[in-house]
Amino acid sequence: MSTRAVIFDFGGVFIDSPFTALVEAAQARDLDPDHMLGLIFGPYDQDTDHPWHRLERGEVTVMEARDAILAASVADGGQALDPFELLAALSGSEVRAEMVEFCRSLRTGGLKTGLLTNNAKEFEDFWRPLIPLDELFDDVVDSSEVGLRKPDARIYELALGRLGVEAADAVFVDDAPGNVAGAERVGIRSVLIGPHRSDVPAALEALTHLVG
Repeated sequence: MSTRAVIFDFGGVFIDSPFTALVEAAQARDLDPDHMLGLIFGPYDQDTDHPWHRLERGEVTVMEARDAILAASVADGGQALDPFELLAALSGSEVRAEMVEFCRSLRTGGLKTGLLTNNAKEFEDFWRPLIPLDELFDDVVDSSEVGLRKPDARIYELALGRLGVEAADAVFVDDAPGNVAGAERVGIRSVLIGPHRSDVPAALEALTHLVG
Protein backbone atom coordinates (compact mmCIF):
# COMPACT_ATOMS: atom_id res chain seq x y z
CA MET A 1 0.00 0.00 0.00
CA SER A 2 1.47 3.33 -1.06
CA THR A 3 1.90 6.29 1.25
CA ARG A 4 1.69 9.83 -0.10
CA ALA A 5 1.17 11.78 3.14
CA VAL A 6 1.78 11.63 6.88
CA ILE A 7 -0.45 13.63 9.21
CA PHE A 8 0.78 14.48 12.70
CA ASP A 9 -0.91 15.56 15.92
CA PHE A 10 0.97 18.25 17.87
CA GLY A 11 0.69 17.85 21.66
CA GLY A 12 1.97 14.44 22.72
CA VAL A 13 3.83 14.04 19.43
CA PHE A 14 6.10 17.07 19.05
CA ILE A 15 5.92 18.08 22.73
CA ASP A 16 4.90 16.30 25.92
CA SER A 17 1.25 15.37 26.25
CA PRO A 18 -1.08 17.55 28.37
CA PHE A 19 -2.75 14.31 29.46
CA THR A 20 0.49 13.17 31.08
CA ALA A 21 0.95 16.55 32.78
CA LEU A 22 -2.53 16.31 34.25
CA VAL A 23 -2.02 12.77 35.50
CA GLU A 24 1.09 13.91 37.35
CA ALA A 25 -0.80 16.92 38.77
CA ALA A 26 -3.61 14.66 39.95
CA GLN A 27 -1.20 12.31 41.68
CA ALA A 28 0.48 15.25 43.42
CA ARG A 29 -2.91 16.31 44.80
CA ASP A 30 -4.00 12.77 45.74
CA LEU A 31 -6.81 12.97 43.20
CA ASP A 32 -8.05 10.31 40.82
CA PRO A 33 -6.38 11.00 37.44
CA ASP A 34 -9.27 9.67 35.40
CA HIS A 35 -11.71 11.88 37.29
CA MET A 36 -9.51 14.95 36.77
CA LEU A 37 -9.01 14.24 33.07
CA GLY A 38 -12.75 13.81 32.64
CA LEU A 39 -13.53 17.10 34.36
CA ILE A 40 -11.01 19.14 32.41
CA PHE A 41 -10.97 17.51 28.98
CA GLY A 42 -14.28 15.66 28.94
CA PRO A 43 -14.60 12.26 27.20
CA TYR A 44 -11.72 12.77 24.79
CA ASP A 45 -12.64 9.81 22.61
CA GLN A 46 -15.84 11.66 21.70
CA ASP A 47 -16.84 15.07 20.33
CA THR A 48 -19.34 16.57 22.78
CA ASP A 49 -20.55 19.87 24.25
CA HIS A 50 -18.04 19.68 27.10
CA PRO A 51 -16.48 23.17 27.60
CA TRP A 52 -13.05 21.98 26.47
CA HIS A 53 -14.49 20.48 23.30
CA ARG A 54 -16.37 23.70 22.58
CA LEU A 55 -13.13 25.63 23.17
CA GLU A 56 -11.29 23.44 20.67
CA ARG A 57 -14.03 24.04 18.11
CA GLY A 58 -13.70 27.78 18.59
CA GLU A 59 -17.21 28.13 20.01
CA VAL A 60 -16.23 29.64 23.37
CA THR A 61 -13.28 31.61 24.68
CA VAL A 62 -10.64 30.07 26.85
CA MET A 63 -11.92 32.07 29.84
CA GLU A 64 -15.47 30.82 29.28
CA ALA A 65 -14.21 27.24 29.13
CA ARG A 66 -12.10 27.73 32.26
CA ASP A 67 -15.01 29.18 34.24
CA ALA A 68 -17.31 26.32 33.21
CA ILE A 69 -14.73 23.68 34.16
CA LEU A 70 -14.09 25.35 37.53
CA ALA A 71 -17.81 25.46 38.25
CA ALA A 72 -18.25 21.80 37.33
CA SER A 73 -15.33 20.74 39.52
CA VAL A 74 -16.95 22.16 42.68
CA ALA A 75 -20.57 21.36 41.79
CA ASP A 76 -20.66 18.27 44.00
CA GLY A 77 -18.40 19.60 46.71
CA GLY A 78 -15.20 18.62 44.95
CA GLN A 79 -11.88 20.42 44.85
CA ALA A 80 -11.66 23.42 42.53
CA LEU A 81 -9.70 22.48 39.41
CA ASP A 82 -8.25 25.33 37.40
CA PRO A 83 -7.08 23.96 34.02
CA PHE A 84 -4.70 26.90 33.58
CA GLU A 85 -2.93 26.13 36.83
CA LEU A 86 -2.73 22.43 36.10
CA LEU A 87 -1.45 22.89 32.56
CA ALA A 88 1.18 25.44 33.60
CA ALA A 89 3.79 22.68 33.58
CA LEU A 90 3.48 22.53 29.79
CA SER A 91 5.01 25.99 29.48
CA GLY A 92 8.40 24.37 29.91
CA SER A 93 7.82 21.56 27.44
CA GLU A 94 10.78 20.70 25.26
CA VAL A 95 10.35 19.93 21.60
CA ARG A 96 11.00 16.33 20.63
CA ALA A 97 13.80 16.93 18.16
CA GLU A 98 13.75 13.40 16.78
CA MET A 99 10.11 13.81 15.72
CA VAL A 100 10.89 17.13 14.07
CA GLU A 101 13.76 15.59 12.12
CA PHE A 102 11.63 12.63 11.08
CA CYS A 103 8.92 14.96 9.78
CA ARG A 104 11.49 17.07 7.95
CA SER A 105 12.99 13.98 6.31
CA LEU A 106 9.58 12.86 5.06
CA ARG A 107 8.88 16.17 3.37
CA THR A 108 12.41 16.37 1.96
CA GLY A 109 11.88 12.88 0.59
CA GLY A 110 8.81 13.95 -1.35
CA LEU A 111 5.93 13.00 0.92
CA LYS A 112 3.24 15.47 1.88
CA THR A 113 3.03 16.30 5.56
CA GLY A 114 0.18 17.77 7.55
CA LEU A 115 -0.50 18.85 11.10
CA LEU A 116 -3.94 18.11 12.57
CA THR A 117 -4.35 19.53 16.07
CA ASN A 118 -7.16 19.96 18.55
CA ASN A 119 -6.28 23.35 19.96
CA ALA A 120 -7.54 26.67 21.28
CA LYS A 121 -7.25 29.96 19.44
CA GLU A 122 -5.75 31.61 22.50
CA PHE A 123 -2.95 29.03 22.72
CA GLU A 124 -1.47 29.61 19.27
CA ASP A 125 1.13 32.14 20.47
CA PHE A 126 2.49 29.38 22.71
CA TRP A 127 2.57 26.35 20.43
CA ARG A 128 3.04 27.70 16.89
CA PRO A 129 6.55 29.15 17.48
CA LEU A 130 7.81 25.89 19.00
CA ILE A 131 8.47 24.21 15.66
CA PRO A 132 9.03 25.59 12.13
CA LEU A 133 5.52 24.97 10.78
CA ASP A 134 6.13 26.32 7.27
CA GLU A 135 9.24 24.21 6.87
CA LEU A 136 7.72 21.00 8.19
CA PHE A 137 4.16 20.95 6.85
CA ASP A 138 2.29 21.41 3.61
CA ASP A 139 -0.86 22.19 5.60
CA VAL A 140 -1.94 22.86 9.19
CA VAL A 141 -5.50 22.15 10.36
CA ASP A 142 -6.26 23.79 13.72
CA SER A 143 -9.59 22.68 15.19
CA SER A 144 -10.35 26.13 16.59
CA GLU A 145 -10.01 27.65 13.11
CA VAL A 146 -12.16 25.14 11.22
CA GLY A 147 -14.86 24.53 13.84
CA LEU A 148 -14.28 20.78 13.94
CA ARG A 149 -12.21 18.60 16.24
CA LYS A 150 -10.92 15.06 16.39
CA PRO A 151 -12.39 12.43 16.47
CA ASP A 152 -15.11 13.89 14.18
CA ALA A 153 -14.65 12.17 10.82
CA ARG A 154 -15.08 15.48 9.01
CA ILE A 155 -11.83 16.96 10.32
CA TYR A 156 -9.77 14.02 9.03
CA GLU A 157 -11.53 14.30 5.68
CA LEU A 158 -10.78 18.02 5.64
CA ALA A 159 -7.08 17.37 6.34
CA LEU A 160 -6.95 14.77 3.56
CA GLY A 161 -8.70 17.07 1.11
CA ARG A 162 -6.36 19.97 1.81
CA LEU A 163 -3.38 17.68 1.21
CA GLY A 164 -4.98 16.25 -1.93
CA VAL A 165 -4.73 12.61 -0.87
CA GLU A 166 -7.08 9.71 -0.21
CA ALA A 167 -7.39 8.08 3.20
CA ALA A 168 -5.72 4.89 1.98
CA ASP A 169 -2.65 6.90 0.94
CA ALA A 170 -2.14 8.57 4.33
CA VAL A 171 -0.68 7.69 7.72
CA PHE A 172 -1.64 9.43 10.97
CA VAL A 173 0.05 9.65 14.39
CA ASP A 174 -1.56 10.84 17.64
CA ASP A 175 -1.22 10.22 21.37
CA ALA A 176 -4.98 9.95 22.08
CA PRO A 177 -6.50 6.51 21.44
CA GLY A 178 -9.84 8.04 20.46
CA ASN A 179 -8.22 10.23 17.84
CA VAL A 180 -6.37 7.27 16.35
CA ALA A 181 -9.60 5.29 16.29
CA GLY A 182 -11.32 8.21 14.55
CA ALA A 183 -8.65 8.28 11.85
CA GLU A 184 -8.88 4.54 11.33
CA ARG A 185 -12.67 4.77 10.95
CA VAL A 186 -12.18 6.92 7.86
CA GLY A 187 -9.55 4.53 6.49
CA ILE A 188 -6.29 6.19 7.56
CA ARG A 189 -3.57 3.83 8.79
CA SER A 190 -2.46 5.12 12.17
CA VAL A 191 0.12 4.94 14.93
CA LEU A 192 -0.67 5.54 18.59
CA ILE A 193 2.35 7.09 20.28
CA GLY A 194 2.81 6.31 23.97
CA PRO A 195 2.63 8.96 26.69
CA HIS A 196 6.33 9.18 27.50
CA ARG A 197 9.39 10.49 25.66
CA SER A 198 10.80 6.98 25.82
CA ASP A 199 7.90 5.89 23.58
CA VAL A 200 9.06 8.06 20.67
CA PRO A 201 11.52 5.54 19.12
CA ALA A 202 8.84 2.85 18.93
CA ALA A 203 6.43 5.29 17.28
CA LEU A 204 9.07 6.32 14.76
CA GLU A 205 9.78 2.68 13.98
CA ALA A 206 6.08 2.01 13.41
CA LEU A 207 5.73 5.11 11.21
CA THR A 208 8.80 4.17 9.19
CA HIS A 209 7.33 0.73 8.59
CA LEU A 210 4.02 2.17 7.36
CA VAL A 211 5.65 4.83 5.21
CA GLY A 212 8.18 2.45 3.73
